[in-house]
Amino acid sequence: MLDSYRKAISAGWSDQRFVELVEGLNSEVAEIAGHGFSITPLTRQPRLGASLGLEASLWVKDDTGNVGGSHKARHLFGTMLHLAVDENSSGSLAIASCGNAALAAAVVAKAARRPIQVFVPTWADRSITAALKELDAKVVTSKRTDSTVGDPTVEGMQRAVQKGATPFSVQGPFTPTALDGGRTIGWELAEQLALARVEGSVALFVQVGGGALAASAWQGLNDGIREQWLSADPVLNTVQTESSAPLNRAWRLLRETSEDRLEQAENARSNPTKFMWAWENVGSSKASGILDDVTYDWLPVVEAMLASGGRPHVIPESLVESGHRLAVDETQIAADHTGTAGLAALLDPTIAEDYSDSDHIVVFFTGRQREAT
Repeated sequence: MLDSYRKAISAGWSDQRFVELVEGLNSEVAEIAGHGFSITPLTRQPRLGASLGLEASLWVKDDTGNVGGSHKARHLFGTMLHLAVDENSSGSLAIASCGNAALAAAVVAKAARRPIQVFVPTWADRSITAALKELDAKVVTSKRTDSTVGDPTVEGMQRAVQKGATPFSVQGPFTPTALDGGRTIGWELAEQLALARVEGSVALFVQVGGGALAASAWQGLNDGIREQWLSADPVLNTVQTESSAPLNRAWRLLRETSEDRLEQAENARSNPTKFMWAWENVGSSKASGILDDVTYDWLPVVEAMLASGGRPHVIPESLVESGHRLAVDETQIAADHTGTAGLAALLDPTIAEDYSDSDHIVVFFTGRQREAT
């Protein structure tokens, strides 16, 4: 079901050749990371749900044990398959990231024997930058100034691309193929919910920075529904922090243009810069992995929310903190604050009132807690 597979077959590859590419690259990843890719667990969490006052069944898809400690490697492995099929097998890669995406990119790049430049902010965790250097990545610190508009790390990555580097990010506008591999989390979710005999309303609450997780997980889940693996009515909700909430701003502006959701979607597609631009004053948050200035993949995310009846949620730092504490205490999953931000929105009691005991809510814990140095 991967787009890279279809591309390979169209280019004359055999099925066996593609499978050997995937298995070979995955073996190299395992040598570097200690393990390769596998299906990550989905578990029902009745205690956690009760602590949140939910009548609905709460499910946690735990990607903290994935390669690099998050879902990010799914996207980047998928992109590397595209590069291999396109026979783009040399030259430097470039990514802008302060954490999990950078680590995932460095692991996959080393597995493919490709040099990589990682553009990080001045406040990047030193344990992350140390790990990147151990993976032979070239770490470039990008400083925000008073005249900076948007993310300086993204600006640095774009300069590297102009000089010949290949973009290797989880941001769809820069690396469209990143959404392909990201769909695997949605495919797994569809299969797992089907095996648990889940039917009816399935509401996703997904933490959003650049938006690739929400966009690709939604696509993957709906692929599964279309393939009749799962019979369900999915709803997409997104979660950002008050420190940076460009998606919520775009949603609010779109809602002002029309009362019709189809018209709102068309307005977004026809004039995107009217609704999405860089957040002017990005604050600080323990959920630093979703402090993107721009929700890069906002169009498919907004279209999904409009089509499904979902909506964006913006949470204060107090909920980021309390949601993380509750998540770790009740599940014993060592997720970081970014990884539990989707769950944190459920601390709002008005959300619990929207769901009955016949509904299902899914959150993603993606981002392993790391020891700071």
